[in-house]
Amino acid sequence: MPGLTFVTTDPGSPAAAVVLRAYYDDIVGRYWGRAAWPAEVDSAMADEPSDDLQGDTGVLVVGMLDDEPVACGGVRFVGARLGELTRVYVAAGARGTGAGTGLLAHLEALAADAGITRLRLTVRSDLVEARRLYARSGYLEVDPFNTEPYAEHWLAKELH
Repeated sequence: MPGLTFVTTDPGSPAAAVVLRAYYDDIVGRYWGRAAWPAEVDSAMADEPSDDLQGDTGVLVVGMLDDEPVACGGVRFVGARLGELTRVYVAAGARGTGAGTGLLAHLEALAADAGITRLRLTVRSDLVEARRLYARSGYLEVDPFNTEPYAEHWLAKELH
């Protein structure tokens, strides 16, 4: 997407706060099949904080278009050479433009630079755009690696 840049940022930065809230609003609303209530979004954000997506424990990237945050994604460093993708989101108006593919490529490069050789993630069945993006990007179904309540598909990719 022309003009889209990716910035590594603190999860508490103003741009991260805007796009992380949009991410949670989207996934909470999809889960309930209706617009998410602000209190539901607040609760989800409190239950699943993003504070560890910085420093030695992870990284958070925000996609900026014309000074507006339109995408985000993170890599959580979970073990020797192992990382987990999380908070991957592209605003509805930027979907279908290559922003998601660019975001994943950027996150994979950051992970590889940090010594990660395998990325994994979980995704719900209703997040069809995300599942399509991951499949196109080479992520394959693997055996479950956790028992998280919202995990319905477990995917992984070897980084080269």
